[in-house]
Amino acid sequence: MPTNKNALTRYKYLDEMLSDRHHFYDIHDLTEKCNEKLIDAGFLEVSQRCIEKDINYLEYDPFYVEIERYRVNGHRYIRYKNPSFTIFRKELSEEESNLILEVLNTIGQFDGLAHFEWLDRFKTGLGLKKRPRIISFSNNPYLQNSNLLGVLFDNISNQVVIKLKYHTFTDKEAREIIFHPYLLKQYNNRWYLIGAADNDGKILNFALDRIDAVIALPEIKYKPCNEDLADRFEDIIGVTLYEDRDVEHILFWVSNRSKDYVGTKPIHGSQCQYKGEKDEEFRRQYPSFDEGAFFSIDCIPNYELIRELCSFGKELIVLSPSSIQDDIFNSIKSMFDSYSVVRI
Repeated sequence: MPTNKNALTRYKYLDEMLSDRHHFYDIHDLTEKCNEKLIDAGFLEVSQRCIEKDINYLEYDPFYVEIERYRVNGHRYIRYKNPSFTIFRKELSEEESNLILEVLNTIGQFDGLAHFEWLDRFKTGLGLKKRPRIISFSNNPYLQNSNLLGVLFDNISNQVVIKLKYHTFTDKEAREIIFHPYLLKQYNNRWYLIGAADNDGKILNFALDRIDAVIALPEIKYKPCNEDLADRFEDIIGVTLYEDRDVEHILFWVSNRSKDYVGTKPIHGSQCQYKGEKDEEFRRQYPSFDEGAFFSIDCIPNYELIRELCSFGKELIVLSPSSIQDDIFNSIKSMFDSYSVVRI
């Protein structure tokens, strides 16, 4: 049995890929992926013939692994016959087991992760006992397609390309797109799938209630995200990013009634409340606002921003820029006109 570190490292990587049920690997893929990991670990590349020998070796003493060679669309792939098999098995310590149980117990209480059957099976296998709920997350129990959360989570975590069938509110027929999923994001009690289109790499988002079907395409090579998605959402409210728009410095006044609420629950992470000399300067500039407080945020305008600012009604007045002020004014005027028609 080869005992050198390079061989054991190859076995580790092959073990991970051969038990993977989310991707199709032929001998060329196994060689390429294994060499990528070897280089990252500081080892030399190996030949395809070497990988072939490694796989043949696993089928005999001392491992006796059942290797399955199967075909999909005329292409020959390789994997373990039993997906739960591994040649490396390590028992968890009591401390590790307790930590995992606590984490699973907390995640299991999150209503937004409903339909994660694997989580229930995992908890049962670890002997996790039921316990009273101590954390409650906001959740919309009537959200359409919430059952897709588990499917999409599985595809993202295993880096599987998918075909989305979806429709907009105005579509009469469903559309299709090949998609590389990266992130599930919740905003305003609604879930969104963030990822990249296969044809041009453009980052897009889809509300789960607009998705009609999700089809896994393991035969297509997954393209990892080359940017930090957390940074992408840093300058916006919600999920809609207009890449051709710049960050705006938005100054607004909030009444006494709502200033503490806005101060303790910022509209955006960049929010700043002005006090002292700056507050006095604004009061001289806007003498009609003799109470309340002045705030500012720096973000890229989008639909969610306007909706959020409008939600405070007369308790929040945007002072600048005029473009944001105009958007809110037009929204309020449109609402006024609509109510004028039906008001008795």
